[in-house]
Amino acid sequence: MRRFNLGYFIKEGFTSIFSHGLMSFAAVCMIVACLIIMGSFSLLAVNVDGMLSQLEEENEFLAFIDEDYTESQISALMEQVRRLDNVGEVKYITRAQAKADYLKGHETEGLYVNLPDEVLRDRLSIHVVDLERFTETVEAVYALPGVVNYRAAGEVAEGFVAVRNAVTALAWVLIGILAAVSLFIISNTTRLAAFARREEIAIMKMCGATDGFVRWPFIVEGLILGLMGAIVAFFLQWAVYTAVSGALLKNGGSNLFTLMDFKLLWKRVLMIFLASGAAIGALGSGFAIRKFLQV
Repeated sequence: MRRFNLGYFIKEGFTSIFSHGLMSFAAVCMIVACLIIMGSFSLLAVNVDGMLSQLEEENEFLAFIDEDYTESQISALMEQVRRLDNVGEVKYITRAQAKADYLKGHETEGLYVNLPDEVLRDRLSIHVVDLERFTETVEAVYALPGVVNYRAAGEVAEGFVAVRNAVTALAWVLIGILAAVSLFIISNTTRLAAFARREEIAIMKMCGATDGFVRWPFIVEGLILGLMGAIVAFFLQWAVYTAVSGALLKNGGSNLFTLMDFKLLWKRVLMIFLASGAAIGALGSGFAIRKFLQV
């Protein structure tokens, strides 16, 4: 593309935007709304996934060992557990260690201090790699000879997995629906501009103008509208995200759900918004102008 052609395309694109100000404004507003909704659900999915990853790093359950097992049998049992799929770190905790850990929160209660070690069982602390297979892993460990019981919070882990999967699926569905709506709005804006210039386009075609030369000003118009909507949506998304984070922190909700700092996400969000806005604008305009090129 020659330099003077690029300038012509940009000039024509801006001219068309201001010539149809109301439709252009509606297109930008629609893109902003769509990107904010898509961005909000995507950020929610990212945060839930981050919390799930953190939970995976900390998640473990206890497998209680038969009290008649000797040290060698316990070592053999630990090796069996390590060989199981989805098992990460395996740590052996003796009765005495278990009692010491328990007393850390009950130092002033004499009843627990005088509790004999024999009341507790030796146990294995087992780290799970993939939370989606938490229950499966617990059952596999419990089925091993020498494991007489277990303590696990599988419902919490599976709940996080279910929420993560639901939010991710909903985010993708909304992205598809809202992208289609945005494409429709952009297409109508471009179609209106092309209809107003249909005679000019016909004359240009009859004078030998290529489809590309006629099409590019409209694509540039859609591209500009998409980028404008993306920039506005990015700053609004930042404000909304910061407000929600502040509200959670103020009302104590951060104890249940901690949002990532937007400063860690803004570059990725900006690039995605710009790419999405540009793609929606350019594709919408490209589809709309095809009819008017058939002269």
